[in-house]
Amino acid sequence: MGFVVKLVDATLFLFFLIIAAAAPLLDAQTLVPHTYFPHFLLRLKAWYTAHYGDYLVAEKPHFFVGLVWFELLFQWPLVLFNLYGVLTAKPWFPTTCLIYGVSVSTSMAAILSEMLGSKRASDRLLMMYFPFMGLGVLATLRGLLSHSTTTFSNVAKRPAFPRKKRA
Repeated sequence: MGFVVKLVDATLFLFFLIIAAAAPLLDAQTLVPHTYFPHFLLRLKAWYTAHYGDYLVAEKPHFFVGLVWFELLFQWPLVLFNLYGVLTAKPWFPTTCLIYGVSVSTSMAAILSEMLGSKRASDRLLMMYFPFMGLGVLATLRGLLSHSTTTFSNVAKRPAFPRKKRA
């Protein structure tokens, strides 16, 4: 079980690195005026939109803009916490991973249902978005897998309250 958890953590770490860079540099272009970004980032986003036919990024429907706001204000800080949690093996990492995974899965359910329902998304575009749904599911499962060393039998053997010494 330990190997599987380490493999999942490594996979999540790679996703978190990508998102930590992409969210403020690329996704923020949906919200912030383009004068704040270097020209090469604007060209990169224009190439992505044209190459993959991402009509959500090009047309900016209201629900998508709301999800981008949500990503930048809530999910992106969780990505940074999760990167730190993975690197330092913090005990709260499964909790933040669970929160992030459920959040991403919910956002991706809205985006993918719109894409599949509108029938405007190409297979290439869907192949760009489906891994992020997998990320949400994987992060949720990682959050549910806590590999704590404390067991219920160990907890029961300790005294409930520390006793004061009498003089």
